[in-house]
Amino acid sequence: MSVAAPVVEPTAVAARPRSPGARPELSLAGAAFFASGAAGLVYQVSWQRILALQSGVGIYSVAMIVAAFMAGIGIGSHLGGAWSLRLGALAALRRFVLVELGIALWGAASTFVYYDLLYTRALWLYDEPWRAAVLHLVALLPPTILMGTSLPLLARAMVAEARTAGSTIGFLYAVNILGAAAGAVLTPWVLVRLLGIRGATFVAAGANLFTVVAGLGAIAVLRRRAQESAGEDATVPDSDAPAGRIFALWIALYAASGFCALALELIWFRMLDVAVKSKAFTFGTLLSLYLLGCGIGCAIGVALVSRLRRPLRVFLLCQSGLLAYAGLVVVLLAYLPTDVPVLSSLHQYWSRGAPHARHLILWMLYGVLPVLLFGIPTVLMGLSFPVLQRAVQDDPRTSGRKVGLLQAANIAGCVAGSLLIGLLGLRWIGTTGSLRVLMLAGLGFTIVGWRAYSRRSVFIELAALLALLAVMLPTQDRLWKRLHGTEDPTSLVREDATGVAALVPRHLTWLVFVDGKSHSWLPFGGVHTQLGAVPALVHPAPADVAIVGLGSGDTAWASMCRSETRSLDVFEISGGQPRLLRRLADRERLPDLQRLLDDPRLTIHVADGRHALARSRKLYDLIEADALWPDVAYAGNLYSTEFFRLCASKLKPGGLVCTWAPTPRVYSSFIGAFRYVLGPSGRNILIGSNEPIEGSWEVWQERLESELVRRYLGERRLEAVENLLKVLQPLNRRGGRPRGKDQNRDLFPRDEFELGEGAKPL
Repeated sequence: MSVAAPVVEPTAVAARPRSPGARPELSLAGAAFFASGAAGLVYQVSWQRILALQSGVGIYSVAMIVAAFMAGIGIGSHLGGAWSLRLGALAALRRFVLVELGIALWGAASTFVYYDLLYTRALWLYDEPWRAAVLHLVALLPPTILMGTSLPLLARAMVAEARTAGSTIGFLYAVNILGAAAGAVLTPWVLVRLLGIRGATFVAAGANLFTVVAGLGAIAVLRRRAQESAGEDATVPDSDAPAGRIFALWIALYAASGFCALALELIWFRMLDVAVKSKAFTFGTLLSLYLLGCGIGCAIGVALVSRLRRPLRVFLLCQSGLLAYAGLVVVLLAYLPTDVPVLSSLHQYWSRGAPHARHLILWMLYGVLPVLLFGIPTVLMGLSFPVLQRAVQDDPRTSGRKVGLLQAANIAGCVAGSLLIGLLGLRWIGTTGSLRVLMLAGLGFTIVGWRAYSRRSVFIELAALLALLAVMLPTQDRLWKRLHGTEDPTSLVREDATGVAALVPRHLTWLVFVDGKSHSWLPFGGVHTQLGAVPALVHPAPADVAIVGLGSGDTAWASMCRSETRSLDVFEISGGQPRLLRRLADRERLPDLQRLLDDPRLTIHVADGRHALARSRKLYDLIEADALWPDVAYAGNLYSTEFFRLCASKLKPGGLVCTWAPTPRVYSSFIGAFRYVLGPSGRNILIGSNEPIEGSWEVWQERLESELVRRYLGERRLEAVENLLKVLQPLNRRGGRPRGKDQNRDLFPRDEFELGEGAKPL
């Protein structure tokens, strides 16, 4: 970015603002805004989870939901700022209270609107992606617009004088971010875990009601202040709206800051998703740390901002500095020797397939690693906000308007960063390529600094550092191999917008990783072969088969052991997975994998399998979800009673559904959806149907011993399949349906949040 002429920054006058404790109305407003921030994050996590059921868990669906959420807040920020121009302090505070009441009412009704109404009764509306995008936007606009208006209104109410505007608005923003951090960590660890998604939204609505009460208290205090006069509540003319070159520059800078912040967040979370081997708690925990850093930085800025004389310089140093730090950490992570303390322990963990770790490693994964990766940058992001307010606020009457415009610009930058980097950058140039683009984009901040503060300023050195880091950043191959704990040159990795897939050699096998987690291996054999072959042999003639999850391809391959099978639809959410398997099959001697990929009956769909089944009108003889650890993120969508009922509705007469049942709740959820169930006494593999399941061991043995099946499976795998077929027995439920608390539900995915017994090993 560049400007036509050097920026002449007015000298800021030092001021000593009163602390929040000296202004009881500000303390009450801070408490209100803390609760509002916590509620907002609970809503965001909960609503995203529900809306993903309607359009899928894939990257494009999630990007649509996040963009719609942020767009509503951006629109609300702009409208709230314009609204605040025509209000005095008391009137703005009253509107803030009404806004929070509106959010509380919407939040309390949100699960009914988004799940009970739009998902269970109107899912057909989401058949086309463009319609889903429009519906997400329409559904999220009412509450998010209200959320966006809150900061401009509160700023107008609380800013008493121009010289303390930066610290006042910074204080409000800091407590809001810290509240959001609390909401982000409480949602997975406490609220959804103990109360489910519906209960979490009710708690968030209660937090909004607390905001209303605290806001009413602030109104009472503000009304009693002697200096409050009727004149302050008078309408302020539109001519007082901010204008001029300097403010326009700040809008551009803050929009660019939002773009970089959101793009970095996507990159950091992509790396940590792989490094941590993400579970249901991961996103909320890491997001909480991210927000905590921003909140701490903002609080530091509040303490320092009154003494700043050149806020533009500080803002530009923060932006270029955080980008430089982000690039430097990735360079060190990729190139440091693996025997360095901490890194050596992490390297051992990364090489493992299962997402389970000792307490010390957990502390490193959820504490040391994220703090090293984004601790300093997020503090600098938070510090930038009060610095920005210190520079632009010059009239209490226009404080809300300026906050609204700046927030709208920042959120527009965030949306652009989310879409351009999340959908296009990660797809075309990957994580390190996208980070390289950000290093070069950071030169824009240094150019503005150089133009404003001459050639002798530190911005020349910062520009050189950013350019050097752009060159030094590792290749995709090196970064992802490091985060998978391998230096083996034969390992294969592939990244696109949908995630990171990897095939890593371990002794005589290949581990198959998706986003750092391994659920399967090559060559074929074991439980995955049983999961595919056993239900195919139980069914009289499985002509049309659907598998949710490709993995190594073992389950899909085994399910096609019958000559009667004419089509196999495999739904895989990771776009890189089938391409890597093809590369491996072409390079190594893996005839079964080659046979699977060359089989004309196979069609691989890169899609969320649950969403694809819900949209499809095709009926199947056999449907199966490939084995998935029950405590990884979104696993509850494939182990819930509602998912099993969806599968039941997509069966032909006599059709079968098969699942791995790693916990008692999965078993209860499955028999809650099917009247007729087969399985071994251990109940770890279940086969269900809408009608009585015909056949017996003698019939299944005859199919198993046919020449085609024996040749297809091979003698070694044949024995494992035979052993499971022998012990199948009816597991029909007794005593009526299982109780709700014993099941996994869409809005209460208990096993995903590790309540009760753990998963049985594969």
